[in-house]
Amino acid sequence: MEAPKLLLLILCAFFVGKSLGDGVTPQEAKELRDEVREMFYHAFNGYMDHAFPRDELRPLSCGGEDTLGGYALTLIDSLDTLALLGDRERFTSSVEWIGKNLRFDINKTVSIFETTIRVLGGLISAHLIASDYNTGMRIPTYDNELLHLAEDLARRMLPAFDTPTGIPFGSVNLLHGVDENESKITSTAGGGTLTLEFGILSRLTNDPIFEQVAKNAVRGLWARRSKINLVGAHIDVFSGDWTQKDAGIGTSIDSFYEYLLKAYLLFGDEEYLFIFQEAYKAAMHYLFNDPWYVEVNMNSAALVWPLFNSLQAFWPGLQVLAGDIEPAIRTHAAFFSVWRRYGFTPEGFNLATLTVQQGQKSYPLRPELIESTYWLYKATRDPRYLDAGRDMLASLQYGARCTCGYCHISDVEFHKQEDHMESFFLAETVKYLWLLFDLAAGPDNLVENGPYKYIFSTEGHLLPATPQISLVREHCSYFGAYCRNSNLILKTHTPESAETNSSHSQTQPADSSFLSHSSYQSSPPITGLIKGLCPGLTHGQRFGLSFVAPVDPSSEDVNSSQRETSEVQSHSVVLISDPNSEISLSSPHNDHDNDPVHAPQEKSPSSKESR
Repeated sequence: MEAPKLLLLILCAFFVGKSLGDGVTPQEAKELRDEVREMFYHAFNGYMDHAFPRDELRPLSCGGEDTLGGYALTLIDSLDTLALLGDRERFTSSVEWIGKNLRFDINKTVSIFETTIRVLGGLISAHLIASDYNTGMRIPTYDNELLHLAEDLARRMLPAFDTPTGIPFGSVNLLHGVDENESKITSTAGGGTLTLEFGILSRLTNDPIFEQVAKNAVRGLWARRSKINLVGAHIDVFSGDWTQKDAGIGTSIDSFYEYLLKAYLLFGDEEYLFIFQEAYKAAMHYLFNDPWYVEVNMNSAALVWPLFNSLQAFWPGLQVLAGDIEPAIRTHAAFFSVWRRYGFTPEGFNLATLTVQQGQKSYPLRPELIESTYWLYKATRDPRYLDAGRDMLASLQYGARCTCGYCHISDVEFHKQEDHMESFFLAETVKYLWLLFDLAAGPDNLVENGPYKYIFSTEGHLLPATPQISLVREHCSYFGAYCRNSNLILKTHTPESAETNSSHSQTQPADSSFLSHSSYQSSPPITGLIKGLCPGLTHGQRFGLSFVAPVDPSSEDVNSSQRETSEVQSHSVVLISDPNSEISLSSPHNDHDNDPVHAPQEKSPSSKESR
């Protein structure tokens, strides 16, 4: 056996112990859920009392700081958590304040990645909740203010996509566009984690440009993969050359994998599924050293770094969505053993020395391990994950709680607190903890009992698989989409005509002539579908009250029609993780219980009910 493989097997035996202690009873789950709720309001009220409308809270000194754009970041990031908790009063007042006071015509240079996942995603998620009676949280006076803000913000980010590769710059000025001295280097995650928010925005605004630029960015990254289907960490957006060739599932790459699968689950676009299948197989073959993941050279697969990176902890949750449960269980156990050793997960843990990596000793309240714990409990109902959640809650309460909120831990070995609280603590960390215990106590929330299945964005925002969002392939919901070839008016689509079609939108602050650039690609035709103008969704179809896929017998044979109709009801594919096992991966259109995503059982006798 090779030495590195033997070392990692020894580490596995060292870390992965027996199941945890006494199980969490249903009554205790309710108490823990209520404790998490109090945790949220301790931090949220601390922000509103001492930091609002600045971006983030300084929980030790009870002050505020602007860390992204100076536009009440934590409030925007917290909106759908307020809705999830059923806090109609705070949700309503927050939405109304944002609608009246927030503006993006400001001279601020912001991160494309962070602005998309935190601000754009927060606005879109809250809009979809506030505008829909079916959520139970509709605001009667709401008039799409958050959607208009989201569209304005996204248009201000479009100049960043004006590159030869289609991969966007890392930052953009919201008033002036891309600075002439802006770095041409961006991360793989930065370019590949835009598809959900931009794709939904296209469907809500009837303008395909947002989805097209985000998809082109993914294509630009994937086109430059290595011969063994790995991608590096950083790339030059002009030359397309990789400037950091370390391949992994953690820092700078993580959510690239995540959004490939989730874009397929939400939109049903099989191009994303194909890329995910190829990328996932390569990751499991070259990066997985059971139960850990390492970083390797993207071309040679030579080991670069035997390190557990805290951002890797999202991976078991993603594997649950893909239906690959067994390796997810083993990896989660290994990752959680690090948490139990220190009380938190450090940013880096060296697998060779079994110590915290120098310079990576902090825990900035990250949600990834809690997120995977929630998904694994949802998939298996194994009580060990409730025990894990209880332990993580105790760590946060006793180690991170401070005067006005929850503090970063600057050193996990000594539990030294730092005066900062990221907005994602309220958007994700607390949200996943609350969902975990609510699920055990008997769920009563928008995600588990609401009208739609939900996909969580990488920032934990709730993105519903409504017909308007997920059934574009069945009905045109925006000009230039692909429609079934009945009742169709053909029309050539160009970027200029799309701009005319969206004239009702707010004025774009920057020139978008780059859309005619040679790097720009419109989406290729999908079999059986034609591009053009066709009937939009009816009210019933839009809100899921009724849906029948239109079939034109004169244009398609009966068998083909039956296949396409049945595809709306149930569609699955097989994701091959190794030659001896098959994993079934479901589309978001399957008619199962109201889970955010239904992942069918693994095709093995010992598989458990997954979703």
